[in-house]
Amino acid sequence: MPDLNQLLANLTSGNEERAEAALPLLHELDRETVIPALRALLDSPEIDTRWWAARALASFPEVEADLLLPLLDDPAPEVRQCAALGLCSHPSERSIPALICALSDPDSLVADLAARALIAIGRPAADALIAVLKEGSQSAKIHAMHALAKIADPRAIQPMIEALSNDSAMLQYWAEIGLENMGVNMVYLKPQL
Repeated sequence: MPDLNQLLANLTSGNEERAEAALPLLHELDRETVIPALRALLDSPEIDTRWWAARALASFPEVEADLLLPLLDDPAPEVRQCAALGLCSHPSERSIPALICALSDPDSLVADLAARALIAIGRPAADALIAVLKEGSQSAKIHAMHALAKIADPRAIQPMIEALSNDSAMLQYWAEIGLENMGVNMVYLKPQL
């Protein structure tokens, strides 16, 4: 049986090979012991330690998304990225509000991964994503439209049609993809001058 303290030391050693090798061994230990130990590492002042703790938590197949959600507010973008990526593998409706906020993250990778996590949640996220199209920043709207295009919920048809007249080429692109994904084949006429 692997020693938990040694595995945690390897995980936080700063040596990527040792840390990666520790991950599957952590899965062999009792979850009731490992999860609290990893949660304690999330409070570390060291960015690398928090990142590896998030990475380890996300590697457990049945980890609760609630463990990763607070990390979406971490001051370090790489920790937020890791949390958002982890939430892609652990879709939960409870994470929708935090992921919607993350669509406006100043780090574009965090925002993109948040959109992907919302795609993994699927239709339950559609209403919140449609609300972003009305109220969000331009970049959040693009990420929301990307997610809606992949989810292909019919409730997004009208907002997608409206987005076709938006000045943003990316917003138009994802709206077109979404309409195609839903099989909405329409002829759009440009107003005559």
